[in-house]
Amino acid sequence: MLITNSTRNDIPEIFRLYKLATDFQKVKFPENQWPEFSHELVVTEVDDNRQFKLLINGEIACVWAITFRDPQIWEEKDNEFSIYIHRIATNPNFRGGNFVAKILDWATDFAKATDKKFIRMDTCGKNDGLIGHYTKSGFEFLGIRKLKNTSDLPVHYHNADVCFFEKKLR
Repeated sequence: MLITNSTRNDIPEIFRLYKLATDFQKVKFPENQWPEFSHELVVTEVDDNRQFKLLINGEIACVWAITFRDPQIWEEKDNEFSIYIHRIATNPNFRGGNFVAKILDWATDFAKATDKKFIRMDTCGKNDGLIGHYTKSGFEFLGIRKLKNTSDLPVHYHNADVCFFEKKLR
């Protein structure tokens, strides 16, 4: 297993995994799925070294992105001491690998190396199974609420119940 930055050459695979994740969400969670994300968004994340991939035997098993500020989602709790994880998408050939725990281990090392104090993540919709999975993987569940201003966020955040997760670093 290897975790590294995604490259521009990975972008078609990133979008393939997003599509597969969205198709899976449509079946499992018909009330809330990811929208189509912009190509420009992913290119910017790749160019800024904020898009990552987990490789197993040279094949992309999982992708995700990070950001260092997330004010529209985290509102008054947003701060420069956090890493925010977004859009974890798993290759169906590798489902069941508990990649959230592996990403959290990686993010812990990354956060400590960059003097961050929190690793944060959110997900839309009340999904008890996903809440349990994220807490079992090492996140603390902080609760559910609706966001105040979603104007610049992807459509799946609009009027959604948003679940918040955090890991405090020591």
